[in-house]
Amino acid sequence: MTARIEAATSAAIARAVERLRAGELVAFPTETVYGLGADANNGAAVRRIFAAKGRPADHPLIVHLPDASHVPRWAREFPAGARALAEAFWPGPLTLVLPRTSRASDVVTGGEDSVGLRVSSHPVAHDLLRAFGDGIAAPSANRFGRISPTTAAHVAGDLGGAVSLILDGGACEVGIESTIVAFVEGAAVLLRPGGIQVADLARVLGRPLQSPGSAAPRAPGTLPAHYAPRTSAALVAPDALKAELEQFAARDEVAAVLARTVARPGDFEGIWIDAPKDPPRYAHDLYAHLRTLDAANADVILIEAVPGGDEWLAVRDRLTRATRGEDDDRD
Repeated sequence: MTARIEAATSAAIARAVERLRAGELVAFPTETVYGLGADANNGAAVRRIFAAKGRPADHPLIVHLPDASHVPRWAREFPAGARALAEAFWPGPLTLVLPRTSRASDVVTGGEDSVGLRVSSHPVAHDLLRAFGDGIAAPSANRFGRISPTTAAHVAGDLGGAVSLILDGGACEVGIESTIVAFVEGAAVLLRPGGIQVADLARVLGRPLQSPGSAAPRAPGTLPAHYAPRTSAALVAPDALKAELEQFAARDEVAAVLARTVARPGDFEGIWIDAPKDPPRYAHDLYAHLRTLDAANADVILIEAVPGGDEWLAVRDRLTRATRGEDDDRD
């Protein structure tokens, strides 16, 4: 059975609230990707998220809040640095991982003593959370480890009848997941790069962010293989892409290509996508492009490696995980 997609009218949002309060799952857009939501106070409903996604029970969820005034209900500490980031970037694509209160149950936090909190800037998410009036636990609305959804149709194709209702708010503006920052013993730790640049975070904090150590909390989307197409995929240096294509052609294997600077060879007959050259637009289109390439039934997806530099950090993170670490090391 296919999930019902509804335009995000006020009546549809009211129906979504009713279904959340009844313990059902509702998918909704955020500025990053579509989320699969459940009442964060309802353990049975939250477990339905894990069942629908095939998600490991120890993988924490993010709790979406109507606004920052709800943080004390879920976090027993709200350090000054976290407050500064919230004031600067909420609503927006930032998740703060803070010490949890008893309201944040083990099923939500994956057994961690911390909870991820976010206030979305998407108008549909804002209206839904305001109407619901409390926290909605919501990871990305796709099968665990696969390509995140940036349209309502992606959600329906991935999860089908496991979702009671999908609110359609159009394509997501950012296109990759939120930046996650944890506050561990006073230090700001970058757990996942995302929609906010690390330099902007450091400027607000007045100090660099730390890299996660062994004591850092687990966070969504940080497993070595994640955001992955079903087709085998590999990152290839720009100057090696054409040679790779020739090797596959010699073996009568079909490649689908996500290029950025390399021109399509005149004799190439497969699926070739020219991605945007700047980081924000590349990120916005990335998951839709990966889905198109995955549907091509090719033997392999070849992805032109993106540049170094912090402005590409989040994209590089997603591509490395999507290719399961199969990074071509010749660049």
